[in-house]
This record gives sequence, structure tokens and C-alpha cells, in this order.
Amino acid sequence: MGDLLLEMKTVSKRFLGVKALADVNFDLKAGEVHSLLGENGAGKSTLIKILGGIYKPDGGEMFINGKKAHIECVSDAQKYGISIIHQEIVLVPHMTVAENIFLGSELINELGFVNKSDMNQKAQKLLDDFGFPIKSNTMIKHLTVAQQQLIEIIKAVSFNTKILIMDEPTSSLSDKEVNQMFDVIRKLKTQGVGIIYISHRMSELFEIADRITILRDGSYIGTRNTAGTTNDELVNMMVGRPLTSFFTRTFNKLGDSVLEVKGLSRNGVVEDINFSVRKGEILGFAGLIGAGRTELIKCILGLDKIDSGEVLINNKKAKINNPDTAMSYGIALVPESRKEQGLFLIQSVRYNTSFKVLSQFIKGIHVNKRKENDIAVESIKSLSIKTSSPSQKVKNLSGGNQQKVSIAKWLNTKPSVLILDEPTRGVDVVAKAEIYSIMNNLASQGTAIIMISSELPEIINMSDRVIVMNNGKIKGCIDKDELSQEKIMHYAIGGE
Repeated sequence: MGDLLLEMKTVSKRFLGVKALADVNFDLKAGEVHSLLGENGAGKSTLIKILGGIYKPDGGEMFINGKKAHIECVSDAQKYGISIIHQEIVLVPHMTVAENIFLGSELINELGFVNKSDMNQKAQKLLDDFGFPIKSNTMIKHLTVAQQQLIEIIKAVSFNTKILIMDEPTSSLSDKEVNQMFDVIRKLKTQGVGIIYISHRMSELFEIADRITILRDGSYIGTRNTAGTTNDELVNMMVGRPLTSFFTRTFNKLGDSVLEVKGLSRNGVVEDINFSVRKGEILGFAGLIGAGRTELIKCILGLDKIDSGEVLINNKKAKINNPDTAMSYGIALVPESRKEQGLFLIQSVRYNTSFKVLSQFIKGIHVNKRKENDIAVESIKSLSIKTSSPSQKVKNLSGGNQQKVSIAKWLNTKPSVLILDEPTRGVDVVAKAEIYSIMNNLASQGTAIIMISSELPEIINMSDRVIVMNNGKIKGCIDKDELSQEKIMHYAIGGE
């Protein structure tokens, strides 16, 4: 690691009188990966948005290369060599790789027109330098999520970036794709780029980060050298106490089959799928990205038409043509993307927790506001949703609390089968523990749960059984007593 690139001293920020950051200190060295760690709502995003010129601080100072920096807007940050790769990909899908890389700073020829040939050539050199087997004239929409993340990095470094901020860059990537990204990060380190890395995946931090700074409730708690700390110490610093029971699971006697799938196929997507899930069971679905797990759920819910097979509810054939029909059979889905598919972000907690059960408080033209509010209050209480009131907009909640609102919405329909697609993606370690506890309580009450997850520790610790898929087929079913990462991965890569 080289000289000090960045110093942020006693940085403060308030929103509508509420403290978001209080006298936070942070620094970054050239050629270093310095991770920001903390619960959702700890202040990480606020801090990097101040550095990136998105927010203006209420107090504090910033120094870049030892000189005081004045960052009033995003363009100011770019002049200082600061780039942010946000969690949500912001590339334009109907433009080429080259056009996205040079978007906003297009190369112009002597006649004043965009020089696409020159842009393609320079973009291709950048791709080749980083070993990306992608053509610069490829449309972004034809790339995988992992490839798009790598293009985001290329776009950032094309601006002569010295400080690169990466916010949850691996949340949608497979292990192989994560390793590829880490190789790129290591190459950037050798070029003297300082990287601020935000992730809730502790294993990643121990692999890629040199130092870790912990924030809690908007305050600076401390910085640790990664090589000299432990998972338990970091969690203790994050939450202010030891987290003794991370995975909460009591394995009870299972009841009868609630949902059964027989010979379900959709040409080119899933083939001859057979499984059942019982009352009180958590059935895990594992597999690599593209294995067909989410596609299978779409078929079960009637989102995609099946070519053959059937779905049985309580041993009776069900005719499910759409999600509303599925809900009438007692099936609920908490989708993978809560922001795009699970929630109305600009609406309140009250609205989001109650709009699936309108019949409980709307009779004709009469709206029982008290009943609607009672539904929200009970959801907030039972799932420990941290919110100022039922009227608070969901977009202002932390990721973990947004996820709990998404779960609460469906729990209010009283489902007999709850499908959770990546239930803890993008939430902090404390929120994960709370979601696991919610799942355990539901299973203990007899709810049948199907959990799709790419995180093997939660699959292993929370499931009664695990079904492993590969290329649209079920490759294995493993009971809890035989579960191991090695066995799951054996089936996930296509082993018999």
C-alpha cells in the first residue's frame, strides 16, 4: 500500500433533523482495499454519497492527496478521480459496451460527430487490458449481470479513477464470477487505485480487504486490519454486543404434504421436476446462477406457462394460471428483487403491508382506516420492523427492514406455502439473524417454506432438506443430516 489518498475528518450529515453521520473519520491509501462495514442504516451509503458529490456534508473536511477537497457535485468528484459503482447497475441496455463506457464523454472527430470507430477501438483496448473476452460493439442487454458489473469497472477506470467505490458489487454474482471480479480488483491495486468496498458478506472481506472500518448508528466505531481481526469481533463492533445465535432453527416433526410438483417441464427452461414440501418444513433450493430455480417458481405460480406436469395442493390438483390464483391456493412469493418486484417504495409501510388484504378493511366504498392501521402495527410489532411510524415511506427504510416489510405483506395473506427467493440478499448480519428467526417461527407454526438461496451457510443451517438444481434439472436431494458444502456443489456443477 502507498501514500494516503483520502482523508475524511469529522464528517456529519443530518436529514430532516435526524442524524445520519456524526463526526465520522475515514481514510484510504493508494493500492488498498478498505471496507466499510455496518448494519443497514449505519451510515455507509451516506458517507460514500458525500464523497461522490451526491450529498453535501453538514460538517467536516475532506483531503485528497493531502490537499483540502471541495466536492459540491458529482462532476467535482470525478475531477478528483472518484468513481462509484452502485449496487444497481446503471448501464443503458440498448447501447453498446463502447457507447456505455464513453457515455457523457463521447469522442468527437474533426467534423464534430461522435467517432464510434475510435470509441470502439479504445474501449476494446481497455477490455483486452483487463482480460475481458467481450467485444466493444456488443449490446449491454446481451451481457450477463457479472459482465455488466465488469463493464461498470471499466467505465470507472476509463476516467483515470484514483478512488473507486464499490457498493455490494457481488450481490448477484456466482462464486466463479466473484473470483473474476477479485482478480480485477487486485490488478487495480497494483496500479495504485484505492478501493472502498462495501459488502455484507463477511467471507469476502477477509479475502479482499486490507482494512475494515465499522460504522454503527451513523458513528465511527473503529478500524481493524483484516489480518488481525475475527468475524466475532467485527460483528460485536457492528451491533454493540455478541451475536450468539445467528442461525435460529428448531427442527420439529413435519406434517403432511402441502405442495407437490409432478413431472413439471417447460421446454428449454426446466425438465421433469418432482418434489414436495410438508407442513413445518423449510425446503432449500440450491444451485449456481442460471440453474433454473427462479424459473421453476415462475412456472409454479403461473407466471410462465408449463408444457407438462401438474401442481398439487393438499393432494388435490391445482389449476394455477397466475399469481392471484396461486394466492387463492395459499401460495405466497417474496421475490428476489424487493425494490423492483416486492414493494411500492414511494408508499408507506402501512400501504405495503396491507394492500394484498384489502378485503379485510374495505367493504364496498367504506375504508376502515383503523383496521388498515392495525394490520400495519401488528406487522411492525411481530417482525420487529424498525420504522418511525406506519406512515413512513418504505424507500427510507434500511434494506433489512424493507425485506421484512416485503415478508409481512405476504404473511398477512396467511399463506400455507411461503416461497422466499434469496431472502437475505443485500441485508446486514443482524437483519439476517432476524429473518432466520422469523422463518423458524413460521415453520414451527406449520407453514411450509421453500427457500431459494445462493448462500450455502444459510441453506445448510436453515433447511430440513435441500434440492440442488443444474441446467433446469434436479440433480440431487439431500437430507439435513447429510448436508455439506461439498455435496451441494457436487450436484450444483452437474455431478450425478
